[in-house]
Amino acid sequence: MLSHLLALQQADAAFPSGGFAFSNGIEALAAGGVKLDRPTLGGVIAAVLRHRWAGCDRIVLIRAWRAGDDLDRLAGLDHALEAATMAPSLRHGSRRNGAALLAAHRRLATQGAAALQRALDASRLLGHLPVLQGALWRHVGLDEAMAMEVSGYTVASGLAAAAVRLGCLGALAAQAALRDALPLIATLSHHDVGEDEPLSGSLPWLDIACARHQSASLRLFAS
Repeated sequence: MLSHLLALQQADAAFPSGGFAFSNGIEALAAGGVKLDRPTLGGVIAAVLRHRWAGCDRIVLIRAWRAGDDLDRLAGLDHALEAATMAPSLRHGSRRNGAALLAAHRRLATQGAAALQRALDASRLLGHLPVLQGALWRHVGLDEAMAMEVSGYTVASGLAAAAVRLGCLGALAAQAALRDALPLIATLSHHDVGEDEPLSGSLPWLDIACARHQSASLRLFAS
């Protein structure tokens, strides 16, 4: 089906979404002395999925998908996610990654992308990644379930790819850790998202590592 192929395109690491510039905390952990072998990387991926993505980014993504072109609702989600993200580097990274995703879709003439870009340029939107993913992927043709699955996959695959680029482990070991995370993504994606469900998620050890790493003089990734 076309929708499945479109989902594959959005999840493809070759899609120019800007995600390659962000490690989402993996570089901070490595710089802090954490040995990111396959079991440890798998544990980090699972923790991020359970304690940040499932209760925060996933909920924002689905609510943004449901909001459609309602800029007021999208802006509210943007500010809620901004408040729920403790580490400054992760907040800034989410907004920069969102802007890069939007720029790619605008150039691809995705429906709704031009209006979202105008709202971002006018500071009506902050442009957090899950907000723009939800809004754009609805127009691309992904349903709620597919949007959730692609979002979870890109989170996990991005962490795995960052670990490889940092030289923490080999590509096959990282792919094994990613494969091990797929059942968890599928399970978490089946949880319903209520309209009044609060955002929740806490990874203080990762937030602290990111805060320490923010002042590093040499970094490969923006977050």
